[in-house]
Amino acid sequence: MISGRDPDALSSGGGISFLNGSGGAQFSYGYSSFKGKRASMEDYYETSISEVDGQMVAFFGVFDGHGGARTAEYLKNNLFKNLCSHPDFIRDTKTAIVEAFRQTDAEYLHEEKAHQKDAGSTASTAVLLGDRLLVANVGDSRVVACRAGSAIPLSIDHKPDRSDERQRIEEAGGFIVWAGTWRVGGVLAVSRAFGDKLLKPYVVAEPEIQEEEINGVEFIIVASDGLWNVLSNKPRNHLTQSWNPNQSLIDGGNLAELLKHLPDYLYSRGMHLMYGTVCHSRESHSRIVSGGLHLPKQSKFETRNRLDAVALVQDITDAEAASRKLIQEAYARGSTDNITCVVVRFENS
Repeated sequence: MISGRDPDALSSGGGISFLNGSGGAQFSYGYSSFKGKRASMEDYYETSISEVDGQMVAFFGVFDGHGGARTAEYLKNNLFKNLCSHPDFIRDTKTAIVEAFRQTDAEYLHEEKAHQKDAGSTASTAVLLGDRLLVANVGDSRVVACRAGSAIPLSIDHKPDRSDERQRIEEAGGFIVWAGTWRVGGVLAVSRAFGDKLLKPYVVAEPEIQEEEINGVEFIIVASDGLWNVLSNKPRNHLTQSWNPNQSLIDGGNLAELLKHLPDYLYSRGMHLMYGTVCHSRESHSRIVSGGLHLPKQSKFETRNRLDAVALVQDITDAEAASRKLIQEAYARGSTDNITCVVVRFENS
């Protein structure tokens, strides 16, 4: 348990608001952040409700720093400010997001100059504008939505072993090597981040953006990898319920069911199914043997042992309580990182 008397204990808060306009939605939000087992706190978060050109806009972000907390703190103080001040924010929101991310990264690098050359940060953000939900992600923090009781990933981790990311890095003149995990230049385990001056231009702050309609979304979770490393952002994997790890899944198995759940399995094993290409981690590969695909023996325990974060808090209507529950569960399940999350629950979905 996390002790309330601990000076480094979990901090949390929240609020309730609404978005005006014909598609506006009432929503509540809660946030929690915990240093955990790390010696220092490098996570930051931001929740902000602002009026831009007569429209109410909500911003939520989680920033997971590395090499110190400076970059994450800078993002908290400047990223949404730069986005709000973009002249085309309302008219062309996606372009404004991309340009605000680039601007913030460039200004941070300029201000730091010779300092903090190895400091950087991820950024997972959600922007609520009318009936629109725009998610922009850089790095390996994540945003997940709950729709009709199911977990819907709204971001994809930027990892060096993603085939498209590896190609981008190599075309820019960089390289990735295995050092406990795949790393850019043998150093950084994410392929996109703010800061990290020594790894430019290979590590970029270019966001990937996904847009959803708020209608039908019950809630979203924005969290650092301190949470996602021990909790799943996908529904419970059914492969372990249906097949023995040593059984050929193609021989006598239901191929359609296999293909349905294969991406979840690969994700839980540290692989990524991206744009039709499987990028294998070095730790554990699937084995192709006579007759079909066989799962590694370790899979039965690991896939069953990762709880679905969405299911964990689906029935908790208080957003702050939900965020605290997620932090406490991640810590109890052995997270060794800082843990930060924001939960936004839509009242009219």
